[in-house]
Amino acid sequence: MNFDLNDEQRAIKDTARELLASRFKLDKVRELAESGSYDDAIWKEIGGLGWAGIAVPEEHGGQGLGIVELMLLCEEVGYACAPLPLFSSAAAGLVIASAGSDEQRERWLPELSSGQVTAGIPATAPEDDSVMIDADGAAVLAFDRGEGPRLAEPSEVEISGLDLIDRTRRYSQLSGEGGQEIPGEIDWALAAITIAFAGELTGLAQRAMEMAVEYARDREQFGRPIGAYQGVSHACAKMLYDVEEARSLTYYAAWCADAQPESLPLAASMAKARASEAAWDVAAASLQVHGGIAFTWEHDLQFFLKRARVSSGLYGTPRRHRNRVADIAGLGSLEPATA
Repeated sequence: MNFDLNDEQRAIKDTARELLASRFKLDKVRELAESGSYDDAIWKEIGGLGWAGIAVPEEHGGQGLGIVELMLLCEEVGYACAPLPLFSSAAAGLVIASAGSDEQRERWLPELSSGQVTAGIPATAPEDDSVMIDADGAAVLAFDRGEGPRLAEPSEVEISGLDLIDRTRRYSQLSGEGGQEIPGEIDWALAAITIAFAGELTGLAQRAMEMAVEYARDREQFGRPIGAYQGVSHACAKMLYDVEEARSLTYYAAWCADAQPESLPLAASMAKARASEAAWDVAAASLQVHGGIAFTWEHDLQFFLKRARVSSGLYGTPRRHRNRVADIAGLGSLEPATA
């Protein structure tokens, strides 16, 4: 059995890496983060490539591919720390495609898939979705108030900006009960969204690790690169372990979403728990390798560190997902999920 990416998937990953690297150099990421905005021209270009609809069926205007391909795009967005509304729009598209009514699919999927409009989605678990990602400026919002998932246009609810330490995304507070009910089951879509988010976290961890390794090779102390010292080299080796384990679990979970849905709930929680921990642990370890320079505002590592810190708790904390894994395995809750 071949566990590697196929040629099409590798081409998607490589193309995304190249495009995002050219559009989101770190000075551009800094510019957008400091202004708290997105670049509409870049989104128009990327949206026109159909990335948001990569896992949406072709009959609804998407590309008809799968969660593996979506996860690969999200991984590259994380690697670039790109300020983009891609994840939220793709996530809303998955919910509408898998659980929306025919009218909702016809109304929203073609425009979301082509990037003509964007969507806002909950930044937290469905039972606590007052915090939204990319609601500001979106054309449609997907949320849940405990009475089932709903779709709403921004005019039907109240949205107020929310300032978090991660400035590479837009966060908002939502209030109101407007919108239409989404009639279908959203469990599969939520699991797929969780996996896509794990992909982004894996990409963040990969880039933070590479920044640490590059610095350890270039920075000299007492006439030797600091990477030659055990304290630094062991830290970098641990980063590699964390990144590769997170990637393996995330890729497996994405494959389950497309090919083995009966394993999806367990695989998605395993991937999100590990990727969340890896993103934060690797970013924090990278900070230590860089030393005092990384504590300055001028250093770009801060954007990866802050995005990893906020994102690691979204769509379920590691503890919540470990408890879910234990429940699925019949072990009961391992520890309080709210701790």
